[in-house]
Amino acid sequence: MAVAACSRDAARPSAPQQNAPLPPPRAVVLVTIDTLRADHLGIYGHQGARTAAIDGLARDGVRFDRAFATAPITLTSHASLMTGRYPQGHGARHNGMHLDLKVPTIAEAFGRAGFRTAAFVAAFPLDRRFGLIKGFQVYGDQMPRDADGHLANERPGRVVVDEALAWLDQHREDRVFLWVHLFEPHAPYGNPGDPAQSTRPAIARYDDDIAEADAQVGRLLTALAPDRARTLVALAGDHGEAFGEHGEISHSLFAYDTTLRVPLIVAGPGLPKGIVIPDPISLVDVAPTLAALAGLDRFDGDGRAVLPPDGTRAAGGGGGSEAPRGVYAETFAPLLDFGWSPLRTLRSGDWKYIAAPKPELYDVAHDPGETRNLVTEQAARAANLSRQVDAFSHAALATTEASPDRETLARLQALGYLGGRPGERGNRPDPKDRRELAAELARITSGEVHGDALERALRSVLRADPKNPQANLRLGYVLLESGRCAQAVPLFSAAIDAHLPTADAYLGRANCELTAKNPAAAERTLTAAQAIDPDNPVVSANLGLVLSDSGKPAAAIPHLQRALALDPDLHQARFGLAIAYARTNQRGDAAREAEELLKRLPPDAPQRPEVQRLLTTVRNSG
Repeated sequence: MAVAACSRDAARPSAPQQNAPLPPPRAVVLVTIDTLRADHLGIYGHQGARTAAIDGLARDGVRFDRAFATAPITLTSHASLMTGRYPQGHGARHNGMHLDLKVPTIAEAFGRAGFRTAAFVAAFPLDRRFGLIKGFQVYGDQMPRDADGHLANERPGRVVVDEALAWLDQHREDRVFLWVHLFEPHAPYGNPGDPAQSTRPAIARYDDDIAEADAQVGRLLTALAPDRARTLVALAGDHGEAFGEHGEISHSLFAYDTTLRVPLIVAGPGLPKGIVIPDPISLVDVAPTLAALAGLDRFDGDGRAVLPPDGTRAAGGGGGSEAPRGVYAETFAPLLDFGWSPLRTLRSGDWKYIAAPKPELYDVAHDPGETRNLVTEQAARAANLSRQVDAFSHAALATTEASPDRETLARLQALGYLGGRPGERGNRPDPKDRRELAAELARITSGEVHGDALERALRSVLRADPKNPQANLRLGYVLLESGRCAQAVPLFSAAIDAHLPTADAYLGRANCELTAKNPAAAERTLTAAQAIDPDNPVVSANLGLVLSDSGKPAAAIPHLQRALALDPDLHQARFGLAIAYARTNQRGDAAREAEELLKRLPPDAPQRPEVQRLLTTVRNSG
């Protein structure tokens, strides 16, 4: 493996003694930062970056200049990090899919070696239900709740680092493997709904969020400082972000390096400082590399250790360079979100091939921006790489058309992941031919469009694609929130007719039906929602509230109980249950639920006075 020192990082250090094993670390810490482009860090050349902590870590260790995600998708990329396998090998080819639990993870390997293992993550796509908990003795993924008890889909990095530091304090004497995930700078960047921020470009707010992530990395590194001599730290992005490059907004649709290239830094005992490795590597190499540096048994996967324990290759001291190999990546988001063709890529030497209905071939050494498609001029090379990419991916289209459960899809949609229905198999459109529509949808789902501009954008999408379920649903809510329910109902109905796999359209239509003083229609709509999504506590709660308020409190009680069985902190359901009990003269049960709600509500919750009045009433009436 060829290695070059980077003059702006540090002078080339002396190589460690040949074949001398590196000292085993006591602590191994993996930090992943969501949606982090390499070229927006100071150490990778961004002049305006505010990334002192990450830059300092790179100067203390080894920086990989051309590291690539296996997919521009949060769960898929992290699954490759943890298993050392490409997506077809671990099964989680899109957000909301599940890791194949037969696949070994690096956390399991550390656990078997006697390490305490813990993970603290910042967003729902990495929720334990998707399998990345495998091998972790502690998995911190609890999202905060709003005043009504609804779970959020992300949380601030400072909260994640707080939890990680508290765990580290409990295990100062143990060998530990710790994974910390930060969701900044994932969209929406900053708070685009704030008028003070709305005039600033999205990319500037993106850099603000990177600075916040860097601050949290700094807190973590400061806490590790007393034992840094025995601590191995690896930091990686999971994928990049597009701001109009190739017509893409956000990530997941295309497989260009804008969203595939990521930072990767490794620093620790015995590793050289300030070294830059220019060879292309994949995030599948992280798990075997950490295992090798920690002195574990060889980790079996698609990747390989790119920093062997003797440290010689990283220091440029020989060590037997391995033959170049292909680096694979893919995105199945076009298929699973829109019914378009998936994209699969292979990087081999200076060439990158993208398998698509209209294939692409780039000489990335001379055209790093991937602007000149050479597939016609280099037909033989393209054909050879096409055969190789098929061998990598196994062309496993049929196995990827599984859908996540409805609650999962609803929460992913709230984060901007569409999660629609795949189209019929056959000649699927090339994503390049739908880039304008996809970019407009990405602007909407990323939270960057508000107010009148949001309504105009949604109407524009529906002119191009009248049956688009997401656009119908979102425009329906825009109209509902502005008091135009008569216009919203047909849009909610269109989303329902398109079989959008969440209950959101039913909930919106039922809200409008109640506004129109038609509780019978709302009851029918919510009953239909419950039939397609029986485990949705919000649907059960709303059906119970409608029944109770329309004179059928006894019929409401089972639905409200069901909602609380599914989510004990759904405060609206508990208050509704207390009222339903009071209406059926079950005063003791009403008082019990009101007391329980007061225990669960925050001290400053605005609902507390109303709950207290109900409790006083049922007690006095007895």
